[in-house]
Amino acid sequence: MNIDSLFSLRGRVALVSGASRGIGLAIARGFAQAGATVIGIGSSPAPAEVFTSTLFYRQCDITDRTKFRALCDFLFKEHGGLHIYLHAAGIALPHAADADAEDSFERTIDVNLKAAYRCCNTVSAYMKRGNGGSIINVTSIGSELGFPGNPGYVASKGGLRMLSKALALDLADKNIRVNNLAPGYIHTAMTDSSFRDPQRYQERLQHTMLKRWGTPEDLIGAAIFLASDASAYVTGQDIFVDGGWTAKGL
Repeated sequence: MNIDSLFSLRGRVALVSGASRGIGLAIARGFAQAGATVIGIGSSPAPAEVFTSTLFYRQCDITDRTKFRALCDFLFKEHGGLHIYLHAAGIALPHAADADAEDSFERTIDVNLKAAYRCCNTVSAYMKRGNGGSIINVTSIGSELGFPGNPGYVASKGGLRMLSKALALDLADKNIRVNNLAPGYIHTAMTDSSFRDPQRYQERLQHTMLKRWGTPEDLIGAAIFLASDASAYVTGQDIFVDGGWTAKGL
C-alpha cells in the first residue's frame, strides 16, 4: 500500500461551495495542494485570497438550482469529471425563538438545508456518470448540541447531519460516499464577534479540551481524508473537529 497515494487527490476534480472565505476557502486550498483541480464557488464576486493555478473561483448562488446545475454541467464537460463535492456554504442569522424570527428561520433553512439537498442531488448525478465520488457536508457541533438564540442554525445543521446519512444509504450502490465534517468553534468572519468578546471567547474556550479556538486550517486534514481513498470504506459518518467539545463532560 502506497500511503502517499492513499491521501492523494491527483487527477480528481473537486467542487467546493462557500469557498470565498473561511472554512470553504481553506479546504479548497488544501484540496488543491493535495493534487486536485478545484473549483471554488461562493456568493461573493471574488474570493478573499488569490487562488493558485489549480484552484479556480466562480460566483454562484447555491439557492439558484438552475445556475448551480449549469455550473456543474460546464465543469463536468470542461474537466471531464466531478469526483468531490464539499458543501461549506451556509449562513447564521441569530434570532430568538419567537414569531418575529420566522423569516430568519426560514431563510436559514433555505440556505443551509434545502439548498444543500439540491446541491447534493445535482452533483451526485454527475458522479454517477463516473466511478462514484465523495460528498462532504460541513455541519457543526450545533448539529449535535443545542445552542441559544439561533434555532434556525441548529435545526438546519441537525437536518443536514441526518440528510447526509440518508443520502449515504441512497447513493451507496453508485459508489458515492456521503459524510459530515463538523467543526467546533472556528475563528472565521462568522464567529469573529464572539472571538473578540472577552467573555464569550473564554466561555467557548473552556468547553474545549485543547483550550483553544480552531482555525479553518484545522479542518483541512479531515477533509482530505474524507475526499481521498484513505476513507474508501467510510460513509454516513460524522467527523467532529472541535477540540474535544462534544466529548467533554466536566
